[in-house]
This record gives sequence, structure tokens and C-alpha cells, in this order.
Amino acid sequence: MTLTEKITAAAFFLIAGILALLAVRHFMQRGFLLNNAYIYASEKERETMDKAPHYRQSAIVFCLLSLVFIVIGLSIVLQNGKLLLLELPLTAGAIAYAVISSAKQLKKPKR
Repeated sequence: MTLTEKITAAAFFLIAGILALLAVRHFMQRGFLLNNAYIYASEKERETMDKAPHYRQSAIVFCLLSLVFIVIGLSIVLQNGKLLLLELPLTAGAIAYAVISSAKQLKKPKR
């Protein structure tokens, strides 16, 4: 494995670690809520918003994205291109989950 491949794999693992850390913090409902519904809400809406489902949604998406970067890093380290076939369903799953859960949250009646 060349130096470039080692650096690239390390970068992917670093990104995966950061995403995993964000996922854990969001599961614990700690830190800034990285969710579009919260970011684009007004100050008044943020005060009354139930943040728990948004934290959970973001945490699950971060977990899935962390897995995507782990798979990419492993495919570089193991020099196995077939591992990248796992990347597609994981990425599609993260996108599908984000879209479907956002739609479900919009349909819920506000209290």
C-alpha cells in the first residue's frame, strides 16, 4: 500500500470517527442540533420545538454515514473494490431514512 493510500484511508477513518462522535452526542441529545428543521426554525419555534425526534434522526443518519466512510477506508486498506458495493446501499439507506423520517415528522400534529 502506497503512502497516498495510507493517508487517504486515514482521512476516511478520521471522518468516520468524527461522524460516530457526532452520532453518539446526538443520541445523548448533547451539543448543537445539526438538523435542518432546527437550523431553519425561528428562535420562537426553537424554544417550543420537541428536539428529541430531530436529535434521533440526525444521530441515525450520522451512524449510517460513519459506516459508509468505514467501508470506504476498509476497501482502501484491504485493497478490495468489492467492499465498495456496500457503500451504495448504506448511502441510499441514509438518504432514504432522512427523507422518510423528515416526511413523517412533518405529518405529525404539532402539540
